Amino acid sequence: MEKKNFIEVQGLYKQFKNRTVLTDIHVKFEAGKIYGIVGRNGSGKSVFLKCICGFIPPTEGTIRVNGRIVGKEVDFPEEIGFIIEAPGFLNHLSGFKNLCYLASIRNKIGNNTVEEYIRLVGLDPHDRKHVGKYSLGMRQRLGIAQALMEDPGILLLDEPMNGLDQEGIQDMRELFLKLKEQGKLILLATHVREDVELLCDEVYEMQYGKLRKI
Repeated sequence: MEKKNFIEVQGLYKQFKNRTVLTDIHVKFEAGKIYGIVGRNGSGKSVFLKCICGFIPPTEGTIRVNGRIVGKEVDFPEEIGFIIEAPGFLNHLSGFKNLCYLASIRNKIGNNTVEEYIRLVGLDPHDRKHVGKYSLGMRQRLGIAQALMEDPGILLLDEPMNGLDQEGIQDMRELFLKLKEQGKLILLATHVREDVELLCDEVYEMQYGKLRKI
């Protein structure tokens, strides 16, 4: 039986010193849908995604990914692929070598799979250009390839269209819709209304650390 991916958040609060960034969030996200999270810069969207990944521990509340509590039963859920804020790469290596290095950490995929995903996002795996010489759009495409290459069931995408030209945006929209059809669960944090209208099954607004369905 195929595994159904889900995220369940209960009573989530996050504070940094005296500043509350996330307030009493209760939400469940399920496989086969794209969920849009909209809100101004500084509203808490990126912090919310980092909590789900296990990068930032919550002050209160629980986050379950496929039933396991993040930070207790699992530190960093392996079923999550993500691009949060600007992708970080080794500037002196090519895109292919960067992704091979990242793939070697878990050792789940080989070079052929890395090549396949670089092509999937519209880049050339045999391009020897160092990532330090990539345009912003090329770095973003490589970041998306990194998020997808181990075939995770859940994708957290924070402003994934940043730096892409119109053709690139169209390519990524088509790709994300295909991934949804394959049963992926996608959280898409964006400020682009057209992305929300074309891609999202449900939309939530983050405002002053509170999340509400709209």
